[in-house]
Amino acid sequence: MMKRLYYVLPAAAMLFLSACGGGKYAATEKVYKKKAKEFSGVYKEAPVTGQLEKIATPDKEWIASINFGIRKPNYVMIHHTAQDSLGQTVKTFHSVKAGVSSHYVIGRNGKVVQMVNDLYRGHHAGAGRWGNDTDLNSSSIGIELDNNGTTDPWPAAQVDALVALLQYLKDTYKIPQANFIGHMDYAPTRKNDPSRFPWKVLADKGFGYWYDDYLEAPPVGFDPRLALRVIGYDVKNLDAAIKAFKIHYIQKNTNTATLEEQDLKILYSIFKKYL
Repeated sequence: MMKRLYYVLPAAAMLFLSACGGGKYAATEKVYKKKAKEFSGVYKEAPVTGQLEKIATPDKEWIASINFGIRKPNYVMIHHTAQDSLGQTVKTFHSVKAGVSSHYVIGRNGKVVQMVNDLYRGHHAGAGRWGNDTDLNSSSIGIELDNNGTTDPWPAAQVDALVALLQYLKDTYKIPQANFIGHMDYAPTRKNDPSRFPWKVLADKGFGYWYDDYLEAPPVGFDPRLALRVIGYDVKNLDAAIKAFKIHYIQKNTNTATLEEQDLKILYSIFKKYL
């Protein structure tokens, strides 16, 4: 019995050290901690410097309130990595030149890697618009799924891990069901991820919406542009918005901006859920 413990304890200790950022990623962990420390210094300043001073009026004063909080994520944005492995994505997110990051990366085998504190602003969304929000980096959690974006399947282990992560995020931050979206929804002119994704599986569990089994024909005068705008799409480029909608909900003929009769029924079904 003692002999068995002798071998188990070192293994557990190694796992703990690995989880704490030692070994292979020690250098990047050090950079993370340095940046976090710098931010914490800004947050705890009282009085705050560099803000009130910039207001062009002579009569000003710092008087601290007791009612404030920290960043609260209100959206979750799902991406595919378009890379070959989880390790390659981690390397990309360690590149200063690339300048991108995501809060979580989920491997094909279901491994969940957290790379940014939920309460920090990750660099995953970029330029885009969803509803009236043009800066989802500041209000969302980014999740990257290890998938090459073209031929890779979506393994059950990966989807199950995603569902578990989404449940934690929804419960912790009270994220509305409507606010689980894809990168292509937010940035339709430049993104198509995640492609071929099983959105219905997520919607059935309360993460985003899916269309009804029974589809009604939209009424006379139904306006697809207005429907897409109500859902959240930026319709300034209507063709791009239609393609993004089709990538999410139709998942065929996604290179065309044409809405067939069945597509319009699906759009109408989704539109009604946002009213």
